[in-house]
Amino acid sequence: MTDLQQRRSPDPGVLKALSERRNGPGIRRISAHLALLVPTGAAILAAPGAWWLLAAVAHGIVLMFLFAPLHESVHRTAFRSGWLNRLVGDLAGLVLVLPPRWFAAFHFAHHRFTQDPDRDPELASPKPTTLAGYAWIVSGVEYWHRTIRGLLRRAVGIAPDGFLDDRLRARAIAEARVYLAIYAALAAGSLALGSDLVLRLWVVPALLGQPFLRLYLLSEHWGCPTVKDYWANTRSTVSLAPVRWLAWNMPNHAEHHANPAIPFHALPAYAALMKGARVHEARGYAPFHAGRIADVAAGRAGPV
Repeated sequence: MTDLQQRRSPDPGVLKALSERRNGPGIRRISAHLALLVPTGAAILAAPGAWWLLAAVAHGIVLMFLFAPLHESVHRTAFRSGWLNRLVGDLAGLVLVLPPRWFAAFHFAHHRFTQDPDRDPELASPKPTTLAGYAWIVSGVEYWHRTIRGLLRRAVGIAPDGFLDDRLRARAIAEARVYLAIYAALAAGSLALGSDLVLRLWVVPALLGQPFLRLYLLSEHWGCPTVKDYWANTRSTVSLAPVRWLAWNMPNHAEHHANPAIPFHALPAYAALMKGARVHEARGYAPFHAGRIADVAAGRAGPV
């Protein structure tokens, strides 16, 4: 066995301990994450004039990074209790317009076929190969167009996604209809009350915060090879503590793909245990994007 193979084969007992699912860490993290929305939301409401937009950016970043507990919940690793995973997944999915039952099927296919150009559903939306394409994706407009169009199509019974079997397709269609009914009720209630709170505390911040989530997500696989080795087809990013906290430790993304059963709270320990196993590592999000922008500008960026 080579040194690399040894590093990638930790003791089964250690893995079992790291894979233990617990309610406490998830409850503390989601409580703190939601609590952070209180001061950012209050800043939006209190800011004079156009200054509220600056507060809306901060609020929007915290809102859009509810993607992290959504992601953890569909893996059923955010909490030990199934109902807590479902509750948090539904809450975050509503904010992100990303229904968790559909997203779970999409995401599990992504895990099974990571970087496979024919079967990874993430690659149905190719990574940018031009500066205009990069700006389009980072703006978040591509995401909102894609996710809202998909939601509307599923709500009318159009769900051709290959990763959905008949049972999952029926669930995805029903889920889309429930989500649309909730959004319609929010819109109708806002109009009836003459209130702009939904716009100021959700819609506008979501639009302003989505680019930061796009920048974060692009680092996970963009530029990695189309191979089956999870340590090679996925990138981890060395990031600041606030980013790791807000992203629920998912900057350790190669480690997550190598062992998706490891809950977010144990990922740092797993990453330390597996030090040296990952192939691709970015030394921060700014250096990663600077390098990729240079590659795109020079025509060196591939489609994945």
